[in-house]
Formats: sequence, structure tokens, C-alpha cells
Amino acid sequence: MRAFEQAIKEHKDLRLHPERGREFLFVARELLTIPEDVLRVGRKLSQNGIGNERGRDFAGMARLVLPRNPDDIPAIVRLLRDPRQWPGERVPFVQPHHAVVGHGGNMHGHPGQPPHVAGPIPDPPNGSEGKGKGVVVGILDTGISKTAGSDHPLWLGGAFLPKADEVDPAYSSGDVFALEGGHGTFVAGVVRQAAPGVRFDPEKALDQWGLGTEEDFARALGAFDERVQVVNISLGCFTQDDVASEPVRRALAKLPRTTVVVASAGNQGTNRPSWPAALPGVVGVAAVAQERDGSRAPACYSNFGHWVDACAVGNRTSTYLKGRWALPGDAVVDVYDRFAYWLGTSFAAPHVAGRIAETMTTRGLSAEAARDELLDGPVFFPNYGVLVE
Repeated sequence: MRAFEQAIKEHKDLRLHPERGREFLFVARELLTIPEDVLRVGRKLSQNGIGNERGRDFAGMARLVLPRNPDDIPAIVRLLRDPRQWPGERVPFVQPHHAVVGHGGNMHGHPGQPPHVAGPIPDPPNGSEGKGKGVVVGILDTGISKTAGSDHPLWLGGAFLPKADEVDPAYSSGDVFALEGGHGTFVAGVVRQAAPGVRFDPEKALDQWGLGTEEDFARALGAFDERVQVVNISLGCFTQDDVASEPVRRALAKLPRTTVVVASAGNQGTNRPSWPAALPGVVGVAAVAQERDGSRAPACYSNFGHWVDACAVGNRTSTYLKGRWALPGDAVVDVYDRFAYWLGTSFAAPHVAGRIAETMTTRGLSAEAARDELLDGPVFFPNYGVLVE
């Protein structure tokens, strides 16, 4: 947790609203509304002595910047959502500009574990290259390692188009990993283990600390270089009063209707909705734990709820980078050589995304039909959805 707090401080413009059980991260000074409400909201702010100016819009949202109120955004949102402020009028739409976080097992309110050192995974089985062939999976994450293709030629080589703006910086200094450095590379490997013939298109929505904003999310979602049939999103956000993230909803609505979106449920062990996993039409994925005796049970860290559609094993070994990992003040330093073992809903979701791609090619189905086939089964455990093997 201390490492996560340090990462927030280094961002300078991010704040944590600490209300117990209703925590969320937001961007200081920024208030979001919709274009049809921006003038009304601006006038009401001025009437309450709150200075504001129009910022740069994104994802169909209007941004108001409140220069003198960097930390007061949650209180101002509550004020503007109060019907008593709008007698005889419709209450306008307002929300903070929320931050999104990666759902790996680092410090973001999850199992509290970094990745563990692991040995190489076996090479792709002979004859498996047809599973997922012709399908492109978009991966919104930290980006991908600059050396991913050469480090993992059999798993990741030739599986994507390398681009400079999609590289995961990965390290905080030297060869020491940042909190979620390598997260996107690990996720890509999980997708390919389920569908070794799939291509993927990585886009950066998070930095190497596992932090981004709703604006970063919307930009990344609109930046795919290839036509993607499935999108994996191993990140999300909590929001003020658990109201659905409107920028995230609007950004997703711009995707073709035939594109299937898979998102991790988050690792706070709560039924509080995480966005985008809780949005209608998104396949929200919880995690189950694979025990040593082969049995499976709901993972204690996994978020859950009526909004979860599927679950999969969250503890996995996958493709990673070379480097070292250590928590601040921790004398123990782990040294990695291109592979790691990690746990979190971040790694349950890409397995589901990969299985959708594999089912598409194995069964000759569209992405939507493959999704429906995988989810057509009994609920594994209440509020955990269908288990995807």
C-alpha cells in the first residue's frame, strides 16, 4: 500500500478520496459534465463562488477546470448532484475525472503481492498455431515490452506490430521494475496461451505504475492499428457514489457492435462495481484460485457481484521481462529472467479473451457467438459467473 501511495504522490495531479468503502482516485481540479449541461454547471459553480474555465473535451465529455479547488472535487460533485440546487430543473450530469488502475497483484487494493520469479512456460504445443489464427485481440494496458518479441519468440514474436508509442517503460530506474512494469507483456502472454495463433494490438492506457485516467482509457481505446474482434481490459476504476463512468461508457460505445469487450473485475474483494467490467455488454471477469490439489475456489481478493459474467483462474505463469523487483524499504530483491508468476483478475480476464478467440476459430463462430457459447453454462459460484476453463 505504501508503494501505491508513493506512486500517486509522484503523479502530483492524482488524489485519493479516502471515504471508507467508497474510495476512488480522481484528477485534481477537473470536473466532467456533458456538453448539453456545461453552461448550467458553469453558472452554478460561479454562483457558489467556485471559479471555473473550460478545458479540453474528450470522449464526448465537457471538462471544466477549477484552478482554486484541486482537492475539493468530490464535495463539489455532491453539491451539484443535490436536487435542492436545481429546483424545478433536471439535475445535470457531473462527475470527477476518475483515475483508472491496473488489476495486477501489486499494491492497488488486491492480494498485495508483486509478481514472483518463475521458470519458462512450455513452448506452444505443436499444431496449436491455428487456435485463434486470424483473430486480433486489442489489449489496453501498460503497453508491451520493447524486447517482447525477441525475449519470447515462440509466444510473442510476430504476434503484434511493434510501435514506439506502445512500449511499456516497465522500470522505475535501471533494471528495477515499477509497480506494474511488464503487466501488459504478462497479459499478452496469457492471451496467447489460450489462443497461440491470435494476433494482438497493444495500446497504452496505463503507465508503468499501473495508473491512468478516463481520458487515457478513451484515447487508447480509439487508437487500435488493426481491426480488433475482442478487446481485453485488465484495468478499471471505482467512481464517486458508484455511478457508472460516463467517459468509459461513451468510449466503449464507439467500438463496432460486433466487438466483444472483456474486463477484469478488480482485486479489492468487494461487490462494489468496477468500471468498465460492470457496464452492460462488457464481460466482467472475476478470479478463482487454482489450489495445489487441482481444486478451484473463489479467490479471496477477487471482486464479485451480479455484474460479473465469468471467472477464470487468476494465478498464472506468463511472459515477462528481465529485471529486479523490490518494494520500498524491502531488503528482499527478486531477479526475473523473462517469466513470472502473478495473480489477480488481470490475468483471469485475458484467459477469457483468449478462449473467445480460440472458440471463434475452433467452432467457426463470430466473436459474439463465441462469447455466448462460453458463457452458456452454470454459475460456478454465486456472483462469480460461469467458469471458463
